[in-house]
Amino acid sequence: MSLLSFTAASVAAQIAHARGCSTFLPNWNGPVGKPALILIVGNGVHLRSNGIDGSTTRIVTTAQADPSYAFAEGINPFRDPDWMAARQAAFRDLTGQFYTDILDDVQMLIDRGHDTIRLATDGHTIRVFLRRAADYLIGGTYDVPSGLGGTFRVILRDATDTYAIVQNHGNCEDFDEMLPYRVPLDALIEIDDRRAA
Repeated sequence: MSLLSFTAASVAAQIAHARGCSTFLPNWNGPVGKPALILIVGNGVHLRSNGIDGSTTRIVTTAQADPSYAFAEGINPFRDPDWMAARQAAFRDLTGQFYTDILDDVQMLIDRGHDTIRLATDGHTIRVFLRRAADYLIGGTYDVPSGLGGTFRVILRDATDTYAIVQNHGNCEDFDEMLPYRVPLDALIEIDDRRAA
């Protein structure tokens, strides 16, 4: 999973544009009748309004971008010299336009005064990511998904706003002897009291 960060002001401008329109870009299922945000992965990664207001005759594709759209931090082709490597780290070779259903959740964060909007994506789903590194307890115990289909129990060693350094703990001996490793911050799963027994 990848975390994308956007300035709240740039996303708010796209929401305002979408809400000011009466016609909208269609999605894969056909016509759309309400405002939304579209995540574009191509020439950078950016959020844009789905509104059509007649101010432009061009629909943004993955080959074109407007510098006024809400670009993800570090993945802006107009500012970041290594934007392509950052895009590939987040999406590999995936490109395209992805309709989202996050507009109301993002608006709520903007109304609460958040200055950064963070989205978690695994290439198939896009959701608002509300937590920060400070929300997690260093030394605390969490679960993380394993590539084997289950979860590993881990101790959190360190965290940034995008990833966590964890050490396996409380699994079988072979797994617990593994060196600490890095996982996306949003992969940490709280352990509720019933599961921790």
